[in-house]
Amino acid sequence: MDITAIDKNFKLPEITETDVEWINATDPRIALYGVYYSEEEGEAAYRRMSQKVANSTSDGVSILSKNTSGGRLRLVTDSPYFAIKCMVADFGMWQHMTVVTASGFSLYTDGKFQNMYAPTEVSKKAVKDGRFAYNGIRYFQEKKERELELYFPLYNAVYELYIGIKKGSTIKPAPKYAYEKPVLFYGSSITQGGCASRPGNDYAGYLERWLNTDYINLGFSGSGKAEPIMVEYLSEVDASVYVLDYDHNAPTAEYLEETHYPLYKAIREKHKNAPIVCISRPDFENGGETINSPRRNVVKATVEKATQFGDKNVYFIDGETLFGAEDRDSCTVDGCHPNDLGFYRMAKTIYPVLKEALEKTK
Repeated sequence: MDITAIDKNFKLPEITETDVEWINATDPRIALYGVYYSEEEGEAAYRRMSQKVANSTSDGVSILSKNTSGGRLRLVTDSPYFAIKCMVADFGMWQHMTVVTASGFSLYTDGKFQNMYAPTEVSKKAVKDGRFAYNGIRYFQEKKERELELYFPLYNAVYELYIGIKKGSTIKPAPKYAYEKPVLFYGSSITQGGCASRPGNDYAGYLERWLNTDYINLGFSGSGKAEPIMVEYLSEVDASVYVLDYDHNAPTAEYLEETHYPLYKAIREKHKNAPIVCISRPDFENGGETINSPRRNVVKATVEKATQFGDKNVYFIDGETLFGAEDRDSCTVDGCHPNDLGFYRMAKTIYPVLKEALEKTK
């Protein structure tokens, strides 16, 4: 069935304009955040972290480090439309996620969601060296200067990205964030954004917009385990705030206990005054009290121990509170991974803590 033949509202607009100026996303007029483009690590692509470190950490991190979760580009333009063309690693048809989540881009204008770009069935045929290419265009209601922000796919690798504006349109750098240094999020698939309906609806995306802060998303599905090489790497990142959210990927409470405080300590030794936020897993019903209470106690113990040693810049967020009390069962797609409601509630709960932490960095 082709639903677009029945309902035109499902049909994505095609590029028919003949006056498109295509600009590589690496152009210096475009501000790139959360990812960087590298041609020096064996494969030209946008990356979240050093491929050398990722390869040395685990197979999972090696693969997922190429996923562009947290990647954004920002600019100001008066173009009456905004187009993209890109090349990604795969088509991204997964049982838990939408195609938009895995492989699409989300466009925000002046801080509000505008629309999305995503592969279509045609994209399956646009294959080059095993990679998929697609394009898209979105129109604005009036011609005026506006700030644009494009969120990258949460669960796919991006090898090429070009933006398209009307020839003759202006293009300027976007205003800088209120906080110069990025917030660093480290954790699991939940941190990475599984399973928001689209990029920007993950909890880190909400917090970035609400707090006007840059961020780096180092969430790795099933692979956020605070290995020694990853601990060293995280401690070397110069961030405004460090958010430790990897409880879900620690195989056992004992493993979590062995790694959690050492991770905190490694960061604190390198960054004496940076706030550190420690979060336990949100899906408390998934495993129940017997499994989750000991894990929560480990995360809480890190904060209590740090506080006893005089650290006034460390925070604990009880994961059981993240989804709230009302209709908790409506907050995930599978009992574990948050949907949009779950991520929104997580962000609302984390917001006041992160805001307080960021205020301390001014």
